[in-house]
Amino acid sequence: MAVLALKSELAEGLIAAWPEPKGEAAWARDARGKALARLRQQGLPIKRDEYWRFTDPSSLTNVDVSEASDFRTDKKQPFHKIDAVRAVFVDGVFRAELSDDLFADGIEIETLTNALAKDIHWAKGLFGVLEARGQIPVARPLAGLNTAKATEGLVIRVSGKVTKPLSLVYLHENPVSDAMIHHLIRLEAGAEVTVLESGPGAARLNSCVEVEVADAASFHHVRLQGRDRTRRAATHMFARLGREARLRSFTLTMNGALTRNECVVEFTGDNASAHVAGACVGDGAFHHDDTVFITHDALNCESRQVFKKVLRNGAVGVFQGKILVKKGAQKTDGYQISQGLLLDEGSQFLAKPELEIYADNVVCSHGSTCGAVDATALFYLTSRGVPKAAAEAMLVLAFLDQAIAEIEEKVLADDMRDRLSAWMMRHS
Repeated sequence: MAVLALKSELAEGLIAAWPEPKGEAAWARDARGKALARLRQQGLPIKRDEYWRFTDPSSLTNVDVSEASDFRTDKKQPFHKIDAVRAVFVDGVFRAELSDDLFADGIEIETLTNALAKDIHWAKGLFGVLEARGQIPVARPLAGLNTAKATEGLVIRVSGKVTKPLSLVYLHENPVSDAMIHHLIRLEAGAEVTVLESGPGAARLNSCVEVEVADAASFHHVRLQGRDRTRRAATHMFARLGREARLRSFTLTMNGALTRNECVVEFTGDNASAHVAGACVGDGAFHHDDTVFITHDALNCESRQVFKKVLRNGAVGVFQGKILVKKGAQKTDGYQISQGLLLDEGSQFLAKPELEIYADNVVCSHGSTCGAVDATALFYLTSRGVPKAAAEAMLVLAFLDQAIAEIEEKVLADDMRDRLSAWMMRHS
C-alpha cells in the first residue's frame, strides 16, 4: 500500500503542475480524460517497478526540474547539411518564425493545438489510441501523462512519397525548462517519409510520437540526442504497421545525464517489417536506457532490434527488449542483439532480453554480450604503428557500425559515423 500511495502521490504532483488544456474538441478531451484515468490507476514509476529497476526515474517524476545548462560545441544545428524541411521547437514550444514553410507535396502538417480544437479531424483515430494500446501488458505512465497534458507538437499526414526529410529541431535555452511534446504521424497506403529529430529539447523532456504506417507505406526515422551533458529525457514511440508496411528507426545518443527511449511496435498486417536500432557513447555521469517492445500479431513479419553502447568513466547503459509473438503469427522472423563495450572497469551495461512466443513456425533469436576492447586487435593495430588512442577509436567505431548500418540513407549513416568519430577524438 505504501508503494501504491507513493506512485499515486507522484502522479498527482505532476498532474497538478501541468495546466489543463483549453479550447479542445470533445473527442480530444475524451482522449485526455482516458489517459488521465490510466495514469491515476498506474501512478508514476519508481525504481521498484520491474521495467524501471535498472533506471531511477525520480528525476523524471519529481515536480522540480534539475538545472541543465545548454552545452554547445558550435553554432550549427545537427543535420544542417541535409536538404530538409525544418520545424523548430524551443524549450518544447513550436516556433513558426524559426521554422521553414511546412507546406510540401504529399504531406500536410499542422500544430497539435489546431488539430485538437477541430470537431472533425483524422487525428481522432490516432491521438492517445496507440499510446493506450502500448500500455498493455507493460504500464508506461510517463506516456500517459504526455497524452493527458501535452499541448505542443505536430500533426502530420503523409499521402505520397515525400522527397525532402522533415527535420524536427529541439532547442534548449531555459536551464530549468520542463517540456512535453506529442506528435501524431499517419502515413496513408503507399506513402513514404523520413523524419529527423535532433537537439536536447529542454532541461527535462517528455516526448511521445504515435505513428500509423498503413499498407505498403514506409516510415524512416533518424534521431540524434546530444549536446547537453546534464539534460534528462523520456521519449516514447508507438507504431502500428499495416500490410507490407516498413518502419526503420535509429537513434544516436551522446551526452546527457539520463535518457530513456521507449519504442513500442505492433504488427497488424502481414508481410511487414520493423527495424529499431540505436548506438550510444557515454562518458562519466551518463545513464542511457533503451526499452523496446515488439508485438507480432500478423503473418510473415520481420523485426530487428540492434543496440550498441560504448561506456567509460562510470557511465551506465541499459537495454530491455522484448519480442512477443502472438498465437497465429506464423512465419515470424524476430532478431534482437544488444552489446555493451566497456572502456574501463567502472562502467556498467545492464541487459534484459526477452522472447515470448505462442506460434510454432517462427525464427526468433536474441543475444546480449558485454566486454572490453579486443586486446588482440588492439595489439595488432598498435604493432603496425597506429597510436593506441586512434586504434581504440577505430575498434569502437567498428563495434558501433552494425547499428549504424540499419540506416538506409547513406548520407545520414555517414553523418552518424562522422559524429561518432569526432566524439571519440574529443574523448580520447
